[in-house]
Amino acid sequence: MGKVSIVIGATGLVGRTVVDHLTQLDSIECIIALTRHAFDYDSEKVKNHVIDFDLLEDYAVYFQGDMLFSCLGTTLKQAGSIQAQYKVDVDYQLRAAKLAAQQGILHYLLVSSSGASVCSRSAYLSMKGELEEAIQLLPFSCISIFQPSLLLGKRSEYRVVESFASYFLPMIPRIRRYRPIQATEVAAKMVLVSQSSGKALEFFKLDDIFVN
Repeated sequence: MGKVSIVIGATGLVGRTVVDHLTQLDSIECIIALTRHAFDYDSEKVKNHVIDFDLLEDYAVYFQGDMLFSCLGTTLKQAGSIQAQYKVDVDYQLRAAKLAAQQGILHYLLVSSSGASVCSRSAYLSMKGELEEAIQLLPFSCISIFQPSLLLGKRSEYRVVESFASYFLPMIPRIRRYRPIQATEVAAKMVLVSQSSGKALEFFKLDDIFVN
């Protein structure tokens, strides 16, 4: 019998590609995509459930499976405020992780960020660090945390800052460790890691994520 994978953030850059890769694996029988809006995907393996993330605990039954890919994320501009961004980047993901742990999911895979730290002066990086620390307290058999830098890929909206950074950052040696990475590479690495029994806790920094 194949495994069941759960994906939150399946409509995003990384999450969508995670679903793409999972559908190609014979070892995966079902992919549960939990989204805020309808997720149209042409595969019998993919089961989409539109949920209210403010009422996550009402959907605990959907967190029964073998692994959870946590790919949620937003920007300050999209969220409208630090508080609203915190709700998506920390609150929703942590509550989902707790439900997954309660339902007996063994492997938790998180898209975090390079530079994540509760001590960071950046509100965004501080949020990511807070989530990382909270996740480590949950009773998963295996926790895999991925820390990419700027994610590149086809977005629904054009982002001037990201376009600028994607061109100039790789040219500056001192900050090359923050060079952009394609979201497809992050997704590929996450799915690859999910198919093997790894360490109880493992971090994948930028250079660990590039698959080529």
